[in-house]
Amino acid sequence: MSTDFFDAKDGRGAEPVPDGDTVSPVTRPYAKGGLRRAAMLQALAAAVWIPQAALLAVSVGRIADGGGLHDVVWPALGILALGFARSCLDAAGGRLAFQAARAELSRRRQIAASALSMSSPVDRGRPASGKAASVIGEQAELIVPYLARFPPARMKASLVPLIMLAFILPVSWIAALVLLFAAPLIPIFMALIGWRAQAASERQLVATGGLNGFLLDRLRGLATIRALDAVDATALRLRREAESLRARTMAVLKIAFLSSAVLELFAALGVAMIAVYVGFSLLGEIRFGTWIGRLDLTEGLFILLLAPAFFEPLRELSAVWHDRAAGEAALKALDALATGDLSIQGAAEVAPAESAVVEPPAIRLENVDFRYNADEPLILDGFNLDIAAGEHLALLGASGSGKSTLLSLISGLAPCTGGHIVIGGIELADDTAVALRASMAWIGQRPHIFAGTIAGNITLGRPGISSGDVTDALAAARLAKVAATYGKRPLGEGGIGLSGGEALRLAIARAACNPHLRIILADEPTAHLDAATAAGVTESLLSLSRGRTLIVATHDPLLAARMHRTMRVDADIVMREAAE
Repeated sequence: MSTDFFDAKDGRGAEPVPDGDTVSPVTRPYAKGGLRRAAMLQALAAAVWIPQAALLAVSVGRIADGGGLHDVVWPALGILALGFARSCLDAAGGRLAFQAARAELSRRRQIAASALSMSSPVDRGRPASGKAASVIGEQAELIVPYLARFPPARMKASLVPLIMLAFILPVSWIAALVLLFAAPLIPIFMALIGWRAQAASERQLVATGGLNGFLLDRLRGLATIRALDAVDATALRLRREAESLRARTMAVLKIAFLSSAVLELFAALGVAMIAVYVGFSLLGEIRFGTWIGRLDLTEGLFILLLAPAFFEPLRELSAVWHDRAAGEAALKALDALATGDLSIQGAAEVAPAESAVVEPPAIRLENVDFRYNADEPLILDGFNLDIAAGEHLALLGASGSGKSTLLSLISGLAPCTGGHIVIGGIELADDTAVALRASMAWIGQRPHIFAGTIAGNITLGRPGISSGDVTDALAAARLAKVAATYGKRPLGEGGIGLSGGEALRLAIARAACNPHLRIILADEPTAHLDAATAAGVTESLLSLSRGRTLIVATHDPLLAARMHRTMRVDADIVMREAAE
């Protein structure tokens, strides 16, 4: 494609795909394999505390019975060895979980960025650039702590307490009963609080994305805001948006602190009940709760050591419950970017394609229908149009009559709801769109200029374009003097330093560098320009279009008069007029 097709409406190009692991484009909830292995390692590390507690209880019991150093050496060495193994298992599980979470984040970002690049520029549901950048760059990072911490914590909370309960039950059925009664209260309250936490996190992320989009939009229109003396009003609006975001953020934090306090309370009560039972049992005040006889010091200490560890996975799960709420909200935001009503035809094609036409092609639209959404009325209904090979056609009509939509359909930037488009004898479809677009150029009224040199803005990283080709393109677009003035100095972001006419000529120079160029689609190329600048842009455009098929959507009667034919497009009628 000789020039970027995303310049047509708002200059938003495809978002860059972040660097990361090469991952499959197939959508799945997350990297289940790596996270499952990481969770198993961390659960095993937590379970290692059971033999450690047993050895520690035996050692204390031997000392209480008058044993010496030789009676506790081997248990002590066993405790040290198990502690080392536990640390290694926990570290390996944490590292594996983090790597799996980062890989999944890269995959999700790639999917979202690819979906944005495939989204049609005429899609009304396409997210604003500021919001999309906020979701992909900032909010998506919340996925990492969620995936790296929550799945392992959930597995530990599911397995470790049950394993510990299995070891406590043979020692004391009443201690097992107390733990069994207290444990379910924690996940129940976690679920109740978690629903509110997730809703609050989603609202907070929406507010963050809205604020970023608002800032980007106002920064782009700063000159207009100053010209309209609306700086104070904009500042007040920004203050209100920031205050709303602060309130939503504090609501999320309040829920997080509340959930932690409630769950800590239940865990503390459970441990306290076990401690009271063990203490009174050792004092001889309680003589029931065991299967045989009464608790001795070793058994009581074993139960006391396991009781806090029994609640530890549940407490850890409650600590990461907020990460879950924020992470799932971020996943929903990323998934929302990956869904759109309209996609570019042939967007899945990633390999460079050769042009499918070698001569200026004829273009035929047969009974074309188009609507933006399934529940909206047809913009085009049974539309037919024939454009001869090498013909220059001007589309005239009121704003909103469908001129720009026709250009988008011909270029494959939006799929037809019905009908067919045939270009050079080849029907425009998903498997032919990329090759057909290789022979097209789109020149919009607001072409996007990247921060960089003029030559870099012309080549746009396309291979095979030499410095001589750039020089010829500058001459064809009548931009050689401007390029000589700038030299290798970079342009500002968005083309700061270039006038509107110079930016349009730069877009024409981009198109001129395409050796396969056969079709030129121009959307209001002379809009918002003074008469002299518009005349210069018109001459550059006509010079580029010699021997090529040109379709121009315009309100400019002077530009339309230079075309071979004009066609008026209205909401209800289509009337063709032959130009003089």
